Amino acid sequence: MKKGFLALCLAGLAAFSVACGADVNEGGSTSTDGEDDKVIVMGTSADYFPYEFVDTANGDEIVGFDIDIAKKVAENMGYELKIEDMDFGSLLGALNAGRVDFVMAGMTPTEERKENADFSDIYFTAVNLILSKDDSLQSLEDLKGKKIGVQLGSIQEGIAQDQITDAEIVSLNKIPEIIQEIKTGRIDAMVIEDTVAKKYLEQDSELTTFEIVDEEEAGSAAAFRKDDELRDQFNEELKKMIDSGEIEELAQKWFEEEAAPAE
Repeated sequence: MKKGFLALCLAGLAAFSVACGADVNEGGSTSTDGEDDKVIVMGTSADYFPYEFVDTANGDEIVGFDIDIAKKVAENMGYELKIEDMDFGSLLGALNAGRVDFVMAGMTPTEERKENADFSDIYFTAVNLILSKDDSLQSLEDLKGKKIGVQLGSIQEGIAQDQITDAEIVSLNKIPEIIQEIKTGRIDAMVIEDTVAKKYLEQDSELTTFEIVDEEEAGSAAAFRKDDELRDQFNEELKKMIDSGEIEELAQKWFEEEAAPAE
């Protein structure tokens, strides 16, 4: 029964796509109105400054480190980039359902995620921190009995579950939600990447952090559907940006120079 229902759904979706004039180019990317208007769709979760966030001062445009990289790669591949914003936990599902062509969201290619997607080369590495308002929290042992916030579906959620014992893990959709929960005292701390934490530490002197020591390198990569040739094309352009120093320049722009946006 389920297979028959799925076949009907897929047939209906295909008919809808034909009716709307959309087609799929070599490499699996979406295009409209011919080759001159090729569009590649990127899924992201725009709540992760400075990787991707909504710039409210400039017409709610989605900007950031990942966005700059994706725009440059897409341009060099001959595509116009379209961005779809959604909850982080929905990204890989949207990718495999064909709603987006690839995902960039400061995502770490864990073994579990590799079961559902192929990943590009790592383009940036960072470390994870515990952030809280309680300066007596200085080690993972101090977190016993505490409420620890994490972003749903994130690498930080996995770190909390694996490395923090005897604590309550609270998974929420958005980073700002978790920060607000800390400020109001409803949770005690959170797991957060250092580059993302920097903004909040600069805005609130009450917040404090300590680093989580992890032997495995935590890096960010773009996600693609399994066996999608688009990944190899993406990697070619990504490598050029890494070798030329352009990625490093963008990292300096977003992680060191860019002023934190207004809340």
